[in-house]
Amino acid sequence: MKIETKNIALLIDGENISPSYIEIIVDEANKIGKINYRRVYGDWTTTQLTSWKDKINEFGLTPIQQYAYTSGKNVSDFTLIIDAMDILYSGKVDSFAIVTSDSDFTKLVTRLKEDNIFVIGMGESKTPIALVNSCDAFTYLDKMLNGEKEEDKGQPAPSTKKKAPKSESSITPLKKIKSELKQIIAENSEDDNYAYWSVVAQLLQKKFPGFHPRNYGQQVRPLTFFQNMDEFETKKAKSVIYIRPKAN
Repeated sequence: MKIETKNIALLIDGENISPSYIEIIVDEANKIGKINYRRVYGDWTTTQLTSWKDKINEFGLTPIQQYAYTSGKNVSDFTLIIDAMDILYSGKVDSFAIVTSDSDFTKLVTRLKEDNIFVIGMGESKTPIALVNSCDAFTYLDKMLNGEKEEDKGQPAPSTKKKAPKSESSITPLKKIKSELKQIIAENSEDDNYAYWSVVAQLLQKKFPGFHPRNYGQQVRPLTFFQNMDEFETKKAKSVIYIRPKAN
């Protein structure tokens, strides 16, 4: 993947996200540019964030303290949001990586995008769809971590048919993905019903920011994912790839 030149503020909700994801988080942020801010938020006087403390020096994180003035509320939300707006107004970044599964950050994401800021979200499969779809791109950290564990064991990822997203997950059902893909192809196809894959892929990503084959147990590129299905076929003309649904 080509590394872009975006300047990124990486803001992590430490009370909502496990430190076991930190390497994935940093790697995903690095894919889109340079990380200018690396902050993790929470009440560091409690034992809840003890496991995060080991990761601070290793990954160059800055812990941001927020005392819990009331019980039963993720207090890091407020500080993270205020910091995000301060960073936005500083003009030092053009992208944010917001790491949380908490839907309370949906308004923050939409506000950042109003200023033409690129926002990548990261969280678990339980993340509400409203937060997922408000981002330009979204990474399901638990799916990535599980995929890496399977690869480390030398075992193939489960097939799509055997492992579907759970009902409480915000991952879009594969049936809907395929249906929308066919619609996108139809709206952008030429006389032979083929459409440019690059255009189709961009539109599919905009429609479903959290889409990735790993969500369905496949550690492959999106194009390969659809090529492996009986419902689609592709062709290559020079360096351009086209895709269309197979005729019934």
